[in-house]
Amino acid sequence: MMPVKNLMAWGKSDTTERLSLHCTHPAEDGILGAANFEQFLQERIKVNRKAGNLGSIVIIERSKSKITVRSEVPFSKRYLKYLTKKYLKNNLLSNQDKEEEDKD
Repeated sequence: MMPVKNLMAWGKSDTTERLSLHCTHPAEDGILGAANFEQFLQERIKVNRKAGNLGSIVIIERSKSKITVRSEVPFSKRYLKYLTKKYLKNNLLSNQDKEEEDKD
């Protein structure tokens, strides 16, 4: 006799996805500001192809230097990594420009 498969495992679940970013070391080094990065994520995360359209579907929370992103829809870890790299690139370039102006 063949084993019976659990049909509940194949159905949609009501769980939310949770991704956490620990920014302790970059914040201590002055590379990343947790508050600025949280604001950047709120402005740039796209929901239904619109940036900043988070609503109650995606929730971004910050406690000290830890940022948590909760989503009720599928949310890619790769997308969060992409946004982090984009923030760091923009932030580091602007910091280098300020340092060059200070030297002149």
